[in-house]
Amino acid sequence: MRTVHLLRKFNPSEWGGTETAIQRLFDGLREHGVKSVVYCPRLEHESSADPLLANGYEVQRFRAFVPVLGMSRERKQQLVSVGGNLMSFDLISSLRREYDVSIIHSHTLGRIGGIALAAARKRHVPFVVTIHGGVLDLPEKVKQTFNAPVVGGWEWGKLFGLLFRSHRLLADADAIVTCNPREAGLWQEKFPAKRVMVQPHGVPIDEYEKDCRERARSAFPEICGREVLLCAGRVDPIKNQGWLLEQAPEIFRRHPNAILILAGACTDQPYGELIEREVRELGLEKRVLLTGGLPPGDPRLIGLMQEARALLLPSVSETFGLVILEAWAAGAMVLSSQTSGASALIEPGRNGWLFDLENPGTFHEVLDRTLTEPARSREMVAFGAAKVREQYSVNALAGQMKRLYEELIEAKQCVT
Repeated sequence: MRTVHLLRKFNPSEWGGTETAIQRLFDGLREHGVKSVVYCPRLEHESSADPLLANGYEVQRFRAFVPVLGMSRERKQQLVSVGGNLMSFDLISSLRREYDVSIIHSHTLGRIGGIALAAARKRHVPFVVTIHGGVLDLPEKVKQTFNAPVVGGWEWGKLFGLLFRSHRLLADADAIVTCNPREAGLWQEKFPAKRVMVQPHGVPIDEYEKDCRERARSAFPEICGREVLLCAGRVDPIKNQGWLLEQAPEIFRRHPNAILILAGACTDQPYGELIEREVRELGLEKRVLLTGGLPPGDPRLIGLMQEARALLLPSVSETFGLVILEAWAAGAMVLSSQTSGASALIEPGRNGWLFDLENPGTFHEVLDRTLTEPARSREMVAFGAAKVREQYSVNALAGQMKRLYEELIEAKQCVT
């Protein structure tokens, strides 16, 4: 079976949870004999450290652009990083030339997804779309941001969105895949006859059980002898690192030996600059460390998780929360905001804690309990690690995806 996967963005220097989840899906599918071919936009500066190429996957990069007149180059780059609706003429011809395609699987919506749908219909193969960041199950403020009109230019690419039926992408897909049960339920209500599948992200637990703490200490000597509080995720308003900085003075007042680590690539430059400025203005240069982006499975990041007394996840929206599973596998306690993804994984008081962003006192309460009750925290982490082993095997989850592919291919062949 040979599958084509469409990605809106694949930039090793801006690696995040979605990229990690996709690579692990490919790894699992390969174990089941499924060949994955990746189509993604070209980078302005090609990276020599491409994790997919390094793992032997075929990667086809196409020319893509933001179809907006009058917008600055910097603003276009930011849109690409955080979810801009791209267009590509190159992709149309590339998919037409692709050989021996069993199924087309899009990991993006918008015009790129629409082109993938058109190619699948032309070739009479099944079309699957995965929703990675949520569409229906999002906080209202986030929905308004995503649906806001383009500011600073005229979007001439809308015509192509209509041509490729981007607005019909989910309605016309043979199957919708999401990692979030609530998101899946909302789509099933919207399209009762549609095949909607919940596909969680997997974790290679053996990688996270290897002792990598020395690698972390060597790379970040500031953590030695400190109570490490880790926030792992791309630096972006959705991940909400700014909220943690607002709490930082109180955190350090209560826990003088704590150090806050913000680990992740910056995908929103203005927000990243704001975070750095806030650290300086608060005088926290020696108490808050920004590591920058770390590659998938990087021993330094795994080591930070193993060193962490707690993983802090203050996201505004989190449809799944892969980093929660990774933290449990590495032996770290998890404290998360009450997003739908975290709420589906965390059983408060059993394998982690949830807090309310609107009530910071709830955060400080559970952080205090985590740092002052280490024995209980270890028990809770053990419950979390057991959950990862039992339910989130990379191989088992990829097998579920392959079965979906097989059923859709068989159904398509019966129709044709």
